[in-house]
Amino acid sequence: MDRRDFVRLGVAAGAVAGAAGSASAATKARVATDDLLDAGVREQSAAMAAGKLSSQQLVQRYLARIAAVDKAGPRLNAVIELNPDALKIASELDRERAAGKLRGPLHGIPVLLKDNIATGDRMSTSAGSLALAGVRATRDAFIAERLRAAGAVIIGKTNLSEWANMRSTSSVSGWSGRGGQTKNPYALDRNTSGSSSGSGAAIAASLATLAVGTETDGSIVSPSSRCGIVGFKPTLGLVSRSGIIPIAHSQDTAGPMTRSVTDAALMLAAMTGVDAADAVTKESQGKVADYAAALRLDGLRGKRIGVARNFFGRSVAVDAIIEKELAVLKAQGAILVDVRVPNTNKYNASELEVLLHEFAPDLAAYLAAYAPHAPVKNMADVIAFNEKHADREMPYFGQEHLIAAQKKPGLDAKAYREALANNLRYSREEGIDQVMGEHKLDALVAPTGGVAWLTDYINGDHYGGSFSSPAAVAGYPHITVPAGYTRGLPVGLSFVGGAYSEATLIGMAYAYEQATKHRRAPTYPASVNIRA
Repeated sequence: MDRRDFVRLGVAAGAVAGAAGSASAATKARVATDDLLDAGVREQSAAMAAGKLSSQQLVQRYLARIAAVDKAGPRLNAVIELNPDALKIASELDRERAAGKLRGPLHGIPVLLKDNIATGDRMSTSAGSLALAGVRATRDAFIAERLRAAGAVIIGKTNLSEWANMRSTSSVSGWSGRGGQTKNPYALDRNTSGSSSGSGAAIAASLATLAVGTETDGSIVSPSSRCGIVGFKPTLGLVSRSGIIPIAHSQDTAGPMTRSVTDAALMLAAMTGVDAADAVTKESQGKVADYAAALRLDGLRGKRIGVARNFFGRSVAVDAIIEKELAVLKAQGAILVDVRVPNTNKYNASELEVLLHEFAPDLAAYLAAYAPHAPVKNMADVIAFNEKHADREMPYFGQEHLIAAQKKPGLDAKAYREALANNLRYSREEGIDQVMGEHKLDALVAPTGGVAWLTDYINGDHYGGSFSSPAAVAGYPHITVPAGYTRGLPVGLSFVGGAYSEATLIGMAYAYEQATKHRRAPTYPASVNIRA
């Protein structure tokens, strides 16, 4: 929500002092929606500016909620580790505020990082693997540096699908050997999807103001859609990849996962920047926009939007919701054109080929740079570790992707170079660029994907469709916004654009969000109410 009662926020904040020690309170009371913790960056910052709230109090309150909702009560299992220095950092930022030094909109705001993002502190960076449990990175990832410099308080790490869901052909999303299974707050027996599972569940459950996810193909937008939040995968190169445990440098990127488009825009602005250690970020010079200024109620007016009809037809219930939302876009002044994104079937196999070729060398490079002291040095070591500890690392599914990646030749291999060229050709110039150029479009829209499926350790994941691949393979921006619910399960609407069109997408997504305000807090039912 964009508007909050700050008197009510102030009253809530005044009760914070004892909150961290209230773990014995009734579960029902602890799980109830908390307006202070459900608020966004601007609301919380205004309360701090008015002296009704401190960063330390806000961090305390979130830590208490993590204890109540994540570790007890519904036991979402979204947070894999807490930062033991979070309260100290928040206190230092409070002193800076008192001295008149403000670092920006995120000053004192709590954020959770996915546990494949390096932090040079007392927390581990493990990608959910027991092979890296207890291994501390030698320094911060570039985006962690940027968030700290902006005044954000990193309060912990979120669970994820182990190795960012690039381990098995029959994996269960949201499960890691180190962190266990993350649950969906909208139905605890259902899956969070994607590898940024903990970030999605944590933000839906208001365990922090902000979270960072990472995506290779769908791992930001998919869990965001299925957890009823905003997820933003930026253009490849807008956000540095340095210090992020990789799958593949040609598609990996971090991005915001938030409860509002406003928070995503403010967070994205803090994360961008040219990183000398990541050459692709040099391409973003002169292309970073004022994302806060893009938050306009008229962001849809006059925009030509292609409705990607070849990404409908996978769920009658989801399609029915999205069709209604298309009418909202038109009512807000958008011009809708039915289109088909071309050639999407021409990079299914070649996408995986590229990911498998890049995975092993990229992982070895990360370990050498950020965890040279780790007991594993390369993909072969990880495979051997999993085989040795199969009872804990492989109780449900294997490591077929790790083994396949280990067998691939180097990045000079002809098969790799041809696959990468194929991906870029059919996802960019003969894909998104082609359809947007032919119809003079500002963006494409479609259902982000299906609804959350039952977590299934026998058969693995069954996604029910996704709109993630075109933008993921092309390296183009993609934002998903809550679009409604079917049987109590969230549905997302996706906006996809050309390279570095983040500001345009933010404007459209914000105008849509403000016209609908679909997001509602979860109630943590054990299962779906089929009559809902």
